[in-house]
Amino acid sequence: MSEHFLYPGMLFAEQETHRVTTVLGSCIAVCLYDPIRRIGGINHYMLPLWNGEGLPTPRYGNVAIIALIERLQKFGCLTTRMQAKLFGGAAMWDNGNSFVSVGERNINQAWLMLERYEIPVVAQDLGGSASRKIIFYSETGEVLLRRQHSTFQSERRSGDEIAVSGQLVAR
Repeated sequence: MSEHFLYPGMLFAEQETHRVTTVLGSCIAVCLYDPIRRIGGINHYMLPLWNGEGLPTPRYGNVAIIALIERLQKFGCLTTRMQAKLFGGAAMWDNGNSFVSVGERNINQAWLMLERYEIPVVAQDLGGSASRKIIFYSETGEVLLRRQHSTFQSERRSGDEIAVSGQLVAR
């Protein structure tokens, strides 16, 4: 199986089987999977909305999600069969003000875009203050997740692992 590391502001979808790894803080990874075609893809966006200035790149949620859907459609995947898994959106810094964090805005953008395309979310691990490392298997849609909690949180929670296949299951 080929391996790929997904950097922030990028997306990945190929017809060949891959194991894709990425690390998230306030960013969001949307994993899309078509169980009939057995093809999946993932994006890693940093900000919720492209404001029209500069290039519309996958570093923005509204661009990254559409680009991932279109890429999977080129491989014969249908939005009516796609399933989504969402990860990230942590509030990495407590700045003490009442503004909605970037992580929270990123989460809201993912839900809005997936509702627009009527793609169901079958699993999620969102928000909180933990960064996450995920490994996405493109042929099965499975995701392995490791949370890395901040030092101010309980040490016993550090390094929680979860296997995700349709629902969250603690290991």
